Amino acid sequence: MIKRKLMRLTYGVLFGAVSFSASALDITGAGASFPYPIYAKWAAEYNAETGVRVNYQSIGSGGGQQQIIAKTVDFGASDDPMPIEEIEKNGLLQFPAVIGGTVPVVNIAGIEPGKLKLSGEVLADIFLGDIKKWNDPAIVELNPDLDLPSASIVVVHRSDGSGTTFGWTNYLSKVSPKWKQRVGEGKAVKWPTGQGGKGNEGVAAYVRQLKNSIGYVEYAYAKQNSLSWTQLKNSDGEFVQPSQESFSAAAANADWEGTPGMGVVLTNESGPESWPVTAASFILLHTKTTKPKQTKAVLEFFDWVFKNGRESAAELDYVSLPDDVVNSITKVWAENIKASDGSVIWE
Repeated sequence: MIKRKLMRLTYGVLFGAVSFSASALDITGAGASFPYPIYAKWAAEYNAETGVRVNYQSIGSGGGQQQIIAKTVDFGASDDPMPIEEIEKNGLLQFPAVIGGTVPVVNIAGIEPGKLKLSGEVLADIFLGDIKKWNDPAIVELNPDLDLPSASIVVVHRSDGSGTTFGWTNYLSKVSPKWKQRVGEGKAVKWPTGQGGKGNEGVAAYVRQLKNSIGYVEYAYAKQNSLSWTQLKNSDGEFVQPSQESFSAAAANADWEGTPGMGVVLTNESGPESWPVTAASFILLHTKTTKPKQTKAVLEFFDWVFKNGRESAAELDYVSLPDDVVNSITKVWAENIKASDGSVIWE
């Protein structure tokens, strides 16, 4: 209970809770809210061990991509993997940092976490506005043992450019031809219905406040805000719960090295235990830096994360990267990231 209360603190407080000397090095980053809970935890632990402060703004993946391109931060973060053409055009390097899952969350009286069952097709129809009531026959058919109200569904979606939205709409486009034709996928889309909240934080807050609502957030936000997540029917036809195990199952066969920019999309992966809306979160850095000290500090932070952050990630139901993927990432750092004079940053 104490741990849960602590995690409900504002994440900005988590980043800034320790006093720092004037000589302490600061690293600045911005982007995805999807990994924010674990980045906050890692940053606090890293500061306690090294004195280095990691200042990260949860502004959405679109903002993270824009800020690293503009060189206003030391690193950007995005859950929407940047296409290799954009990576090369902007002189960037992209690598995955952590894996997690996006979950539907609901606020329906009497419905406990993990009890409601939904399929991708039904989810798409809800977010299209075609299914309007919680006791719609399509939902009742999946949940014959639940007492669902004759209440209008309140849809909550992201209002900002979001990698979480990219993963969500990418998944809905894979499972629903109607969704793909009428809305499609992207960090920002024209929503047919509902209201928007900024960041995973905003969507979680709206769902907590609004009765009979449904939204989508990273799993850690659902747990920290005591929201009722749902089961989902995966591509093998099995209903699964969100968990570190089901996220790991979805990522088990990912071809990181064979995918340009390591930009693997993990939605609707096969396997009886796979969670269908799993995603990796990515870090973006410039390959040629005019601030080698800052860039090296960023690499040292993520090197520490890969070596020391597994337990913390598991506590928040994120999935750490396999050792072979980490080895590939650090090799890419050494080969591609250099100072403006051509000197190597990482050895």
